[in-house]
Amino acid sequence: MIARRLCGVQAQVASSAELALAVRSSAPRAGAVDEALWEERTLVKTWLMRGTLHLVPADELATYCATLGALRFWEKGSWQRGHGVTAAEVEAIIEAVPQALKGRSLTREELVEAVIEVTGDGHLRQALTSGWGALLKPLSFLGELCYGPPRDGRVTFARPADWLAGWPDALPSAEKGGGSLVRAFLGAHGPATPEMFDSWLLRGAARKAVLRGWFRDLAPELAEVEVDGMPMVTLAEHVDALAAARPSEAVHLLPGFDQYVLGAPRDLEALLPAVARAKVSRAAGWISPVVVHRGRVAGVWEVKDGRLAVELVDPVPGGALEAAAGRIAALLGRPAELVVG
Repeated sequence: MIARRLCGVQAQVASSAELALAVRSSAPRAGAVDEALWEERTLVKTWLMRGTLHLVPADELATYCATLGALRFWEKGSWQRGHGVTAAEVEAIIEAVPQALKGRSLTREELVEAVIEVTGDGHLRQALTSGWGALLKPLSFLGELCYGPPRDGRVTFARPADWLAGWPDALPSAEKGGGSLVRAFLGAHGPATPEMFDSWLLRGAARKAVLRGWFRDLAPELAEVEVDGMPMVTLAEHVDALAAARPSEAVHLLPGFDQYVLGAPRDLEALLPAVARAKVSRAAGWISPVVVHRGRVAGVWEVKDGRLAVELVDPVPGGALEAAAGRIAALLGRPAELVVG
């Protein structure tokens, strides 16, 4: 499964997530993501890394929750003050939501009313209707909430225990979950450093002792390598393949918010040259679609008014770019004239 190999797919923008999976598929098919989410239930959608919506394999969600749930950022006074809630209100919501969702899926509005019914506290309505996503993220991290099937075009929420087959009676330990997630991250995005993993996971919020422990416990499976003079680690089983790899001359057009960019630090020159950073990482956290050549971001692109406009910061082979543009146009289901600037 592609989402497994990528260590999740960011899904804040659903069309970008679908394109990220399709562009990596040998036989992409319209509607495949919805089928996996709502019919087969092999994918699940919820808030995970960096507090953003992701698609992950359903049978791996417990590992993500074991890792992120151990960080408990919602217990910090600064987080509570920033979202206008008290510690008692956060605890009340965390206790009430699983009860409200038990055996059913609810829309946002229905869930607010159900939580108030469970708690008997009408004051929670204000907390739940302002900064809504923020107050649901602790439930997602704890494995108590995920997206349920859409109803009349509206989002619903469900409990993984009710929605997903094979959901465990208890989450793995934080140590086991963290080690498994580090292994998966390095398999997808290594070589890397613990700090890179921490940035990808929750923007550097993990406690350093916990982070070091995850990497230390995994040490027998890791190998130290050097990338542009920087010491990093990777899975030992990947060392020979990495050493033998050579830059590809193929050109790839990847969608916005793609894991290839999100899995690496913004200052990693080997992947994202300084001249391209402002074009890729834009205001309000927007991550542009990128052109990749020889493993490095060579520009950005967008489709608008029947044109596929490419803005390059480094030259790429014209024929390979045309082939990549043609494939993207086919995946989007509409012709687009390639314009290179």
